[in-house]
Amino acid sequence: MIVFRMKQIAEKFLGCKVDKAVITVPAYFSDYQRQATKFAGQIAGLEVIRIINEPTAAALAYGLNKDMSGEKNVLVYDLGGGTFDVSILSIGEESVYQVKAATGNIRLGGEDFDNRIVAHLIGDVRKRHGKEVKSPRALRRLKTAAERAKRLLTSANEDIVQVETLCEGIDYYATITRAEFERICSDLLTDTLHYVDQALFDAGMTKKDINDVILVGGSTRIPKIKQMISQFFNGVDLTASVNPDEAIACGAAIQAAIVSGDTSERLKKLLLIDVVPLSLGVETGHGLMFTVLRRNTPIPCSHVRQITTLEDYQDAMNIEVYEGERPLTKDNNLLGAFDLHHIPPAPRGVAKIDVTFEVDVNGILTVSTTDRTTGHFKSVTINNANRLTQQEVCKMIADAEKFREEDEENRVRLEVRNQLETYIYNAKRIMDDNSEEITAEEHYNITDECARELAWLEANPDCMREEYERRMSELLKRWALKLRRVEQTGQIYKRHRNDIGFSDPGH
Repeated sequence: MIVFRMKQIAEKFLGCKVDKAVITVPAYFSDYQRQATKFAGQIAGLEVIRIINEPTAAALAYGLNKDMSGEKNVLVYDLGGGTFDVSILSIGEESVYQVKAATGNIRLGGEDFDNRIVAHLIGDVRKRHGKEVKSPRALRRLKTAAERAKRLLTSANEDIVQVETLCEGIDYYATITRAEFERICSDLLTDTLHYVDQALFDAGMTKKDINDVILVGGSTRIPKIKQMISQFFNGVDLTASVNPDEAIACGAAIQAAIVSGDTSERLKKLLLIDVVPLSLGVETGHGLMFTVLRRNTPIPCSHVRQITTLEDYQDAMNIEVYEGERPLTKDNNLLGAFDLHHIPPAPRGVAKIDVTFEVDVNGILTVSTTDRTTGHFKSVTINNANRLTQQEVCKMIADAEKFREEDEENRVRLEVRNQLETYIYNAKRIMDDNSEEITAEEHYNITDECARELAWLEANPDCMREEYERRMSELLKRWALKLRRVEQTGQIYKRHRNDIGFSDPGH
């Protein structure tokens, strides 16, 4: 509905039909959110020729009319009504815009400041009048008054909030100062600096490497934000050459001109290199996230990683595609899944399957798999099938930081478990492959012990890392010399048979 309304406004202003569009999205929008945005454009009757990140668009607007002398590193701090993004771009002399890092919070913005003011006012009503503000109508009126106060406090030191007949006949009046507003929103404002730190870390830069800071989005008009950012960068002057409300739209227009073939001198050399906002990968053994494309990889891009089967004589695989930064897939977001069939049956770990992740210029993901043995190919564009609720997104963002140490321990624990399981399967394969060269008793003893160890692993999926390491150490002590001897004996036996002309084991 919003995109369709924008289409109507554009057609009325231009006096002609508009059928194509460049749409901007928050830098931290995920694959399914980008897909949803593209679908919205199609439903509104537009061909979406490009989706670009909002901070990147703002940087385009900033750099268009500047004469670049040498490479510049620009940080874009984009705080709007509902989302927050930080991007760092390197702008070269040849008008090459390369995104070095992008991070943010898709649930942090001006509306959160409004909600804090509303909560403050509700507490004031309770304290002064002994009443609870509960009705939707009263809450809406408070929300409107809170937003108005927030806007006025960007230029005034205080504002009077007035809501007549708020609830139960109360005419509510209160004064809110800029200092009060900054106090009740202080944690939200400080949180934004954590993302600036993260962007610098991801880009491999320090504060001193940043040449310009661009503030974008209506919420950056808040004086406290300007003060915090300036202090964070040791008193640097904040760029005022772009209108925070118009910069993103201006950048989108520049990108639209480029992709539609504009040949003006300013645009023909301009090159934009954006990045993947979230790491993308597939699930491997026991719920581990196997990352194929890492966050902040320049797009468009294509990466190939190799996976294998997890069970003996497996002839099909279910490929589950995830996005997120945590090491276990259960904590990340499932984008989609598909099956790969006709895998030649072979022992676990023998089959070699290439997984290719391709991200196009719009940041939309296509996943394909190829079996190296048969050449069987399967490709799928990940659809907008698993939308997260607002609460789920907020929880994922908070949990990634909260459980960082626990996640790392879980990742190491599962890697040790997988190593133990692989060692057991390898021992069983060695004994089976060389069964003719050893006694039946030797073969039975090891394979029976393998079966018992695998049964123990199946029954104990959540053991401590130390317990898996201890069992691995014990097996190495008991099996290492035996397995080495069996392998050597088997190699000697096979060479001997080949030397006397019996290459066929059936002879």
